[in-house]
Amino acid sequence: MRRILGSIRFAGVAAGPERVRARGLPGRSADGLLAGVRRLGWLALFIAPPLLRAALAVPFYRSGLTKWNGFLSLSPVAKYLFEEQFKLHLFGQVYSYPFPDVLAYLDGVAEIALPVLLVIGLATRLSALGLLIMVGVIQLTVPSGWANFHLPWAALAIGILALGPGALSLDHLLRRRFERP
Repeated sequence: MRRILGSIRFAGVAAGPERVRARGLPGRSADGLLAGVRRLGWLALFIAPPLLRAALAVPFYRSGLTKWNGFLSLSPVAKYLFEEQFKLHLFGQVYSYPFPDVLAYLDGVAEIALPVLLVIGLATRLSALGLLIMVGVIQLTVPSGWANFHLPWAALAIGILALGPGALSLDHLLRRRFERP
């Protein structure tokens, strides 16, 4: 098979393992160009996960800070929002949140804890899944925000779920520590 692929020529250029000069780049071979692109790909796989984690964490953490008056002291504004302002839009109807005080507290804790876990890269996929679920609930609460906020947040969370925590994370360090024989 290699012999067949090595002998294929397209537009006068060999498609096999032979070194081919790239057009417009004197002194550069196509293999060298491909190697450079591969290195960029590896660099992107190293840099992308922490950037995705930070980009998703910032808006939720900032929102979480507005929900607290002090350590474990939920602000009255957060309670008011869940009691009076936030409503679920389901099947063409508008419903109040059940147990708004409990949900306000859980939301405040999640908006602080999950972004912190994301940034340090601990329980990364679980944190991203939790924020993705929050994005779904936010979408049901504020249906008009899907294009500007909810869609990019969901895309970031799904990207983190797909790529994983990356090399710059506590998850990666713990995995390396406990997988060694």
